[in-house]
Amino acid sequence: MAKPFGDLRERLLRAGIAPRHVRRYLAELSEHLADLTAEEERAGRSRADAESRALARLGTTDELAQAIIARREFLSWSASAPWALFTLAPLCMAAAYFVAAFYLWCGWNLFLPGADTPFGAAPLDGLANFYFQAGKFYYYCAPLLVGWGIALVAGRQRLKALWPLAGLALVAWMGGTAQIQTSRETIARTAHVGIHWFFLGLPGQNAFGSLAHILAIFTLTALPWLIWRSRFHPIFRLLR
Repeated sequence: MAKPFGDLRERLLRAGIAPRHVRRYLAELSEHLADLTAEEERAGRSRADAESRALARLGTTDELAQAIIARREFLSWSASAPWALFTLAPLCMAAAYFVAAFYLWCGWNLFLPGADTPFGAAPLDGLANFYFQAGKFYYYCAPLLVGWGIALVAGRQRLKALWPLAGLALVAWMGGTAQIQTSRETIARTAHVGIHWFFLGLPGQNAFGSLAHILAIFTLTALPWLIWRSRFHPIFRLLR
């Protein structure tokens, strides 16, 4: 991307134009600018003068921006419906926890087929220990991965803070209140793994610990995005 188009890029992203359309548009402008510059140089002008005249012929930032902003088909879905980030958050979290539950169920049947629960079993070593530790790591990282994904979308689209923060708060609440429950049928000996979230005070759950977990998840997902966002907005305009 040519340097003169830095301001144009930010303006298009803030207007809600999808990043892929912004990249393609700026690439086309860069090629056109190079052609105009070469044409001016062939007319006998210096490089600096040729670039200046080529930019003037290409159009002002306002003119170039309006040419694409006026076309609604180039808007990104998150700009057209920013509330979708809030509704997308629980779906992503549910999918992430489904993977965690299925992973635990597979390990339970593979490494501990006779145990009533995969928790509190005899110390494991070797591949079994690595398997369950990896699953535990993923389980605790899942809210962070989903939250960072939402922050990435919000950052790329230069979205205002309201809906991304609401989505991150929902992710943090689901992650902080999530609780895995396992059971095995007495007769069929079939293993069952389930996950519950949203509610504080479930049996075996420490409410204060869950609140601290919620705050930690929200901080680790929202703070990096807000710091990055402050590069483009003054602090007092973060929540405008």
